[in-house]
Amino acid sequence: MISREAALELLKQYNKDNFHLQHALTVEAVMKWYANELGYGDQAEYWGMVGLLHDIDFEQYPAEHCLKAPELLREGGVSDDIIHAVCSHGYGITVGCGVTIDVKPEHEMEKVLFAADELTGLIWSAALMRPSKSTKDMELKSLKKKYKSKGFAAGCSREVIERGAEQLGWDLDKLLEMTLQAMAAKEDLISQEMKEL
Repeated sequence: MISREAALELLKQYNKDNFHLQHALTVEAVMKWYANELGYGDQAEYWGMVGLLHDIDFEQYPAEHCLKAPELLREGGVSDDIIHAVCSHGYGITVGCGVTIDVKPEHEMEKVLFAADELTGLIWSAALMRPSKSTKDMELKSLKKKYKSKGFAAGCSREVIERGAEQLGWDLDKLLEMTLQAMAAKEDLISQEMKEL
């Protein structure tokens, strides 16, 4: 497997915007948390790697998101299983160039990535509205209120999040609660890593 250091360098080659870098680090941390929580602790680094690299092509090639990624990842020496996982988080989504991504999430890790990716963006947006600007003091009920407000974080697709929960066989509350817990647990680590980039 590609080292984390090499993966981070690869990510930074195609992503310069702090927003995208923070999202990558957030999804990496959330994926590692989920690996430990769901009994895949021995694969936590692997789950994290997929999270770190999942949007590698989004900043420079938004209209070809999940289509350009295989090329960029292969050039960086990333294995086919990670490439499959990265592409599967776009399953069923039609990207800007008109292509619908047909790489299906198969492993539980891929289903978690699909479900949690959009949701981390929504949770972070909700955190920024709070006086603390933090996820650590956010409760599920206030997150649910934001989630139900269609105008809030409108770019975060509720349909994708709900499809993700369904693929995992979870109810929406479980996905919201676990992802919020993951972000709260990893928030300090993500902030520290952002300072070191």
